[in-house]
Amino acid sequence: MQPEPAVREALSVRRPFFTLLAANAVSATGNVLSMLAVPWFVLETTGSAALTGMAAFASTLPIVISAAFGGTLVDLIGFRRASVLSDVASGLIVIAIPALFLTTGLSFPVLLALVFVRWLTATPGETARKAMVPDLAELGRVKIERATAAYDGVNRGARMVGAPLAGVLILWLGPTALLFVDGATFLLSALLIGTGVPRVTHAGAPRESGGYLRDLGDGLAFLWRDRVQLTGTAMIVVTNMLDTGVTQVLLALYARDVVHDPRAFGLLAGGVGAGAVIGTIVYGAVGERLPRRLTFGLCFLVAGVPRILVLALGAPFPVALGVTVLSGFAAGAINPLLGVLQFERIPTQLRARVLGTMTAAAYAAMPLGGLLAGSLTELTGLTVTLFAFTAVYFAASFPPFVSRAWRGLDEPSRAGAPTQAG
Repeated sequence: MQPEPAVREALSVRRPFFTLLAANAVSATGNVLSMLAVPWFVLETTGSAALTGMAAFASTLPIVISAAFGGTLVDLIGFRRASVLSDVASGLIVIAIPALFLTTGLSFPVLLALVFVRWLTATPGETARKAMVPDLAELGRVKIERATAAYDGVNRGARMVGAPLAGVLILWLGPTALLFVDGATFLLSALLIGTGVPRVTHAGAPRESGGYLRDLGDGLAFLWRDRVQLTGTAMIVVTNMLDTGVTQVLLALYARDVVHDPRAFGLLAGGVGAGAVIGTIVYGAVGERLPRRLTFGLCFLVAGVPRILVLALGAPFPVALGVTVLSGFAAGAINPLLGVLQFERIPTQLRARVLGTMTAAAYAAMPLGGLLAGSLTELTGLTVTLFAFTAVYFAASFPPFVSRAWRGLDEPSRAGAPTQAG
């Protein structure tokens, strides 16, 4: 039975958007595989925890650098081309690690250099794919709220699937073979974007460059002038730092010292992710009908404060787990809502550089979260630290409720309509 003409037409115009989601799922899964395969490869080949830590550091620092400075290049060369080049480079570099190890040999300094460059080249691809979302959603006649929810849901799903998949593949194939599989995921992502996503042009969005530094400055200047984007980024910087400290340190201490069961650590961490996936799906279904400022403010508040406060109060584990899942559900709407604001407020010609700057800022303070949580706990104890984190999270959640700039959030504005180029 053939589908109706209207259905065929809808599938046809939405195919590029679905292809983008598929490519991003493949690439995001590859990133998760890298995060697990590389440390395991280093640990297995060197036996050194210190060297494994150095490899982990080499995987995180370039993300901040590349996000901050790579977005301008993405704007200059185009979103589609940047995504393809980024994935091809990432795939070849990842494949080079086991290939060199099995042939000529691989010294640790060379491995560190490859890992550093791999993440340096991967981050612009992530920025480019996100920058394509509003164009392909509009071409496919997909509501922007649903498009951003779908994109974030794919990312969350890839992370949830990628981690256990990496564990199974490490056991089944070993870390060396897994790195070949990992490299292939990026090449597949590049193939999907290169063959299934059209080049999009924008009327009134010129690509002329005033030079790299001037273009970079234009993006920073726009972010500084847009108080909603600026305060939203500041909120994410603070809460990402707090979330890192909670996840990496405080949840483990709560599981050990309060629940006396290490399984509680995994369940609480997983509860946030599971709730967020559900929250993202629900927001995609009803988000366009919700008031943006109130929704963002309430979701941001509920996403952090209750789940930390319930730990500070020493609640029984079932209660803590239930509140954690609820907080995760609220968190599921935050990234899609941020995406809607970004795509509607950032001019197309500045999109990648502003998104890159915001991503770099979001990552920049995360390494401090674990240090802060551990140091403060040593000085004051777990309960006081949890109350302190709750108070800071509460204060960081206030701008949508009190800032004058956020009052016009429910008045959407678009920077231009895309058209498909041959």
